[in-house]
Amino acid sequence: MSGPRKPRKPRTPEGPPPPPVVQRLWIRYTKTGRLRFMSHRDFTRTFERAIRRAALPVGFSAGFTPHPKISWVGAAPTTVASEAEYVEIGLTEARDPRVVRESLNDALPADLDIVECVVATGKSLADKIDASYWRFTFPGVEAPTLQAAVDTFLATETVTIERVTQGGRKLVDVRSPIADVTVSAGDSGDCAIMSAVVRQSIPVVRPDDVYAALRDVAGLAPPVLPTALRLQQGSLDSTGRLVDPLA
Repeated sequence: MSGPRKPRKPRTPEGPPPPPVVQRLWIRYTKTGRLRFMSHRDFTRTFERAIRRAALPVGFSAGFTPHPKISWVGAAPTTVASEAEYVEIGLTEARDPRVVRESLNDALPADLDIVECVVATGKSLADKIDASYWRFTFPGVEAPTLQAAVDTFLATETVTIERVTQGGRKLVDVRSPIADVTVSAGDSGDCAIMSAVVRQSIPVVRPDDVYAALRDVAGLAPPVLPTALRLQQGSLDSTGRLVDPLA
């Protein structure tokens, strides 16, 4: 009968530790056009390839499976366009943010554009974002019809919809996170537009959840699937104004 096994020595990664991050950059980028159909996983791969093409000295975590020091903040769902997506990257050598912006734009495909790049200051970027400003367009719906549906929605204390996910069905509170809603007619007059500030919540309220809530509580059934565009992200101040996280 064999004796007790000797405890294994913990494995340690070979080679020297990775160089430390000396500069963090906050980046705002857009995801529009055909690339709004790109999944977030595909975009992360595209962005990492662009970093390599741009020869940026991105930092890596330690261990057996090093990961680049890239942190995504509140990525928009697949098929949803956005003019305000954010990511933080850590570099092992300080670089001019303007040069980083230009080199990444040269390496990224069209419809993925870096619009702003600044040196990070203070706390993490995620701590500076707690709400989004959205524009929802309803083709084939007149503004008074959409306004009536929104009034009914806002007058309802709780609006919960059921979202079907890979892990099963999930209940989502749509009413509480939505604030500061306005309705207007589109420029061409053949659509209505709903602009709204949506606070971050768990789970996050998605555009499809908003459409489902208006349908369930007010019977709104657009003849054409509505579209969504995220225009801003930031933090709400005491006056309800959305503050730019990179300001």
